[in-house]
Amino acid sequence: MIDNSSELSVDVAIIGAGPAGLTAGYLLTKAGKTVAIIEKDETYVGGISRTVQHEGYRFDIGGHRFFSKSQAVVDLWNEILPDDFIQRPRMSRIYYEGKFYSYPLRAFEALRNLGIWRSVACMASYAWSKVFPVREVRSFEDWTSNQFGKRLYSIFFKTYTEKVWGMPCNEMSADWAAQRIKGLSLWGAVTDGLKRSLGLNRRPNDGQAVKTLLETFRYPRQGPGMMWDAARDRIVASGNGTVIMGHGLEQLAADGQGGWRMTASAANGDKVVVKAAHAISSAPMRELAARLHPLPDTTLNAANLRYRDFLTVALMVEGEDLFPDNWIYIHDSKVKVGRVQNFRSWSPEMVPDKSMACVGLEYFCFEGDGLWSMADEDLVALSTREMQILGLLDPAKVKCGAVVRQEKAYPVYDETYAANVAAMRFELEDKHPSLHLVGRNGMHRYNNQDHAMMTAMLTVENIIAGRRVFDTWCVNEDAEYHEAGNEGAEKALPLRETETLSPDQAAALASVRDVPRRIAPGTKAA
Repeated sequence: MIDNSSELSVDVAIIGAGPAGLTAGYLLTKAGKTVAIIEKDETYVGGISRTVQHEGYRFDIGGHRFFSKSQAVVDLWNEILPDDFIQRPRMSRIYYEGKFYSYPLRAFEALRNLGIWRSVACMASYAWSKVFPVREVRSFEDWTSNQFGKRLYSIFFKTYTEKVWGMPCNEMSADWAAQRIKGLSLWGAVTDGLKRSLGLNRRPNDGQAVKTLLETFRYPRQGPGMMWDAARDRIVASGNGTVIMGHGLEQLAADGQGGWRMTASAANGDKVVVKAAHAISSAPMRELAARLHPLPDTTLNAANLRYRDFLTVALMVEGEDLFPDNWIYIHDSKVKVGRVQNFRSWSPEMVPDKSMACVGLEYFCFEGDGLWSMADEDLVALSTREMQILGLLDPAKVKCGAVVRQEKAYPVYDETYAANVAAMRFELEDKHPSLHLVGRNGMHRYNNQDHAMMTAMLTVENIIAGRRVFDTWCVNEDAEYHEAGNEGAEKALPLRETETLSPDQAAALASVRDVPRRIAPGTKAA
């Protein structure tokens, strides 16, 4: 029991019980280190990877396929949750102008849906982009138009992307496109789709499909929260770890001896103080900077970092499943919904009643705006209307609904984010060797669940070694497409000896403020 006079002394204090924080806590306790983890949610661990329950129905907040190229991550999943994975088929489609497009693309289907003249126009636009590309690529629109042509960009990227981020594509950093869709090309998608359409994606000897894009994935039978509940339980059972729920970070203060004094508070005013030699933060970088003592010089840089929030409206619908997809991307400006999930397609155990279907409509918004502030019953009514507009359900069969709000779901990649992150990285980590940033929001990088875990795994290696041997920022740096390749194909973590800043990061930092810094290899001092 944590009360208002509690004080703990541990080896490592951890902010946030999401995938990164719990991975770090689990590996540290296995290594004999003591840890204390604070989590502001009173009920759930797992962050955005938690599984919310409502009257027996389970909701995955965003959809989390358990697929990783890293064998180390796969092994850790199997170690923490050895008996509860099921194998699920991957099916996602795009909804555009009343028609569905398979993803990955099926060439003949796409041609039929778009029509011959529009298909010809798309190919001509693609050819034009190859001959006359945008030379100075600054934005998501520039990068994607160069990659696919203006026509396909406007059909399959613009509407959905602007729904997700709430900003024009020409104001979004090209880094976002490079990270999420690098490795996908129009020609590759067409040739792969053609092979699928003709049944040519089979190995000659065994008739099995050649793996190109991910076709199946593993999933905990009752949602991703199973993984993180199990990780929490193992940390506590080790005797070396404490997980303090319902307590948010109030202050993280340097103790003057290289360590930290972390204060966390609950809604009822109770506080806990944790003294530790190291601190690991998966909290949003902006929030950490505001609560750090003394305040960093780059507080204004942190204040300029932006986040996108979202909410899920789950509808319980009488009858069989409405569609077979895990989720459908809605590229339609007539509705506000951006994506629709079918929870039974993730796992049959997510829906307790076989006579009922359960779908989740995802709305991307900013905390405090009109969507975020709508009453739950109004959001359920809006979702029901939009599903009717899309032709995906009969509103008379909707029996009830529930709303889950998720703040700071996505770090925003706007025009200034890279410079601000570079400045914060120097200020927080380079000045404080015992402070470690991990995870999606902790590093303000759009990491998938497995990438967040990798940053924690490398951080643990550094803490155990007693110095920063490995660069956690090399995780997900190659920015290859996240759902291509074979599970566990990479047998080792992306280990790279620490270097302070890459050339691009050094340039970004120099554009923000003139600070003393070590120059990365290959970068000449000004």
